[in-house]
Amino acid sequence: MDWTDRLPPRDWLTRGVVLLLVVALLTPSVVSAITYDREASNLKPGTIEQPANGTTIISVQGYHFQGQGNKKKPARLVAVGPKGGVKWVYNGSKEGATWFYDVDPLPNGNLLVVSTQRGGTLVYEMNPKTKEKVWKKFLPIHDTHDIDLINNGTQLLVGNMRNYNETTGKNDDRVYVYDLETDEIVWQWHLRNYYDKGAGGDYTDDWTHLNNVQKIADGKYALDPRNMDEVIIVDRNTGEVTTKLGEDDNHDILNEQHNPDYLESESGKPTFLVADSENNRIVEYEKNGNDWKRTWELGSTDTLNWPRDADRLPNGNTLVVDSSDHRVIEVTPEGNIVWEFYSPWLPYDAERIGTGDESNGPTIADQNAQGQYAITGSANLDPGTGKSLRMSVFLSNAFAGTSMQDTMRHYGARWDQVTPFIRPIWMSEYAFITAIFAILLLICWLIGELVYQRRRIYNGVKYRLG
Repeated sequence: MDWTDRLPPRDWLTRGVVLLLVVALLTPSVVSAITYDREASNLKPGTIEQPANGTTIISVQGYHFQGQGNKKKPARLVAVGPKGGVKWVYNGSKEGATWFYDVDPLPNGNLLVVSTQRGGTLVYEMNPKTKEKVWKKFLPIHDTHDIDLINNGTQLLVGNMRNYNETTGKNDDRVYVYDLETDEIVWQWHLRNYYDKGAGGDYTDDWTHLNNVQKIADGKYALDPRNMDEVIIVDRNTGEVTTKLGEDDNHDILNEQHNPDYLESESGKPTFLVADSENNRIVEYEKNGNDWKRTWELGSTDTLNWPRDADRLPNGNTLVVDSSDHRVIEVTPEGNIVWEFYSPWLPYDAERIGTGDESNGPTIADQNAQGQYAITGSANLDPGTGKSLRMSVFLSNAFAGTSMQDTMRHYGARWDQVTPFIRPIWMSEYAFITAIFAILLLICWLIGELVYQRRRIYNGVKYRLG
């Protein structure tokens, strides 16, 4: 008997090889599951070139699906010490929070927190030491991103979006002032007073996406209707728009931005610092006469992934929330990272305690730092695992100097943006990739078996049907 006669048939050899490949590809997932430390935090410091000048409060939006929050990827508030140590974490799951959005430090040391919940929005003052609510107010409005406490803490300035009225056929997106002492709305302004219904997003759904409101002076409110690619200033007394930065669909200026901060230069020139989200950059514009001049541009698709907040600190640096990279960074005007902290899942807002609410530092022009700068000095950690090298960086380096570099970097950035939400928290990046290949191989194997056994399957079905 020839030795080859002792071997199993070729088709079984093929099945055996495929099975071994599947097992090999799934082995990293098994190792990740066994070695995962449930007590270890996915909150990690990155680059710490110098300690921060105070505690940093981060609001983490969290992940949910069809209104249900993921308890393993929750909305939470995180307090981070100067050297990147976690001081405390407040989990929103305990109070039914779907998302956390704006968080503001108050003069008394407490925090004003905006949380979306089933049926509306909860805004409250929280003592960060005891985690107790000093007061709270539930508002029957949906997906509210920003509420500010104004007029010596007696009123709320509210940005109300996703407010289409099916009965009247009108979109009621608005900014309004709610008096906490009388429990009533004392002033409101509808964005339809200024914008045509054809501007922005879907008029019957998320038309303006008004994500930020800011009182910049008595009777002057800065609004951020993101879907219009504009920032506007409204005069409360006249109801007129007195200032506008940007233009609908002119993405060279702004592209679905978030959380603009109003500043003034030493010479009194109006200035906006903006997280230009869909352009993956931070920009600053200074008004000269009737025109806006871009004085500063920080970052690009290479180094930012959907930034949604930027605050100027008193030392001249900028605190940036790089949302889809799941981190907060403090950068110099020239783009050097001096402080970095990874805070999954999807941070929205960050405030440095002791520096006031919003921006409270010099403009770029006052620092004589105008220009366009890349961001350097990141630890490039994989959010959620703390392991080094994100996919966008890996692919960019792998294809460096080729015509494919930009394309692969783009796909890597999308990977970095999406996978933290669907990857189990115990699974490493490498294990997740190999598991995907294992699943694809199993699917191909199944299809191959169906094709190979098609006659047997057909005859079997025919026999049973009889």
